Amino acid sequence: MRTLVLNAGYEPLGVVSFKRALTLVLNNKATVLEPAEAEVHSTTAVFDLPSVILLSRYVRIPASRGVPVTRKGVLRRDNHRCAYCNRNANTIDHVQPKSRGGRDTWENLVACCLKCNNTKSDKTLAEIGWKLRITPRMPSGGAWTVRGADRLEPEWDSYLIAA
Repeated sequence: MRTLVLNAGYEPLGVVSFKRALTLVLNNKATVLEPAEAEVHSTTAVFDLPSVILLSRYVRIPASRGVPVTRKGVLRRDNHRCAYCNRNANTIDHVQPKSRGGRDTWENLVACCLKCNNTKSDKTLAEIGWKLRITPRMPSGGAWTVRGADRLEPEWDSYLIAA
């Protein structure tokens, strides 16, 4: 069970475990905006598990907070589809190979199936005559800037759309 944490200004900050969320609520550092459909029992009380919480105090966020590049993120951005043949992708590929100066950036990494990854090897697209079916770029939007939001819960939608 995971909980979406909103800053005091209702901007999404991140996703935490329900234990961390419940601790914030019980210490009056956050309030529950959306309860989940589950509860946790202690020896003396029953608590609704929070799905979305709002922090009581505003937390400053660095202005230059970008989306960190991860293997999981590249696959998610490309919908787990190969950028070359559109089959199911389970690996990532450097468009400009690392052996030729390619870097680990959103613009140089694409999701790739194992067959295309092995065929392409350390060649450039021009050398083998391939084209990308997508233009790789850093993803944007509320769901991408929230730390830990690789899987989204339906009740979070209204809080992530504005971000």
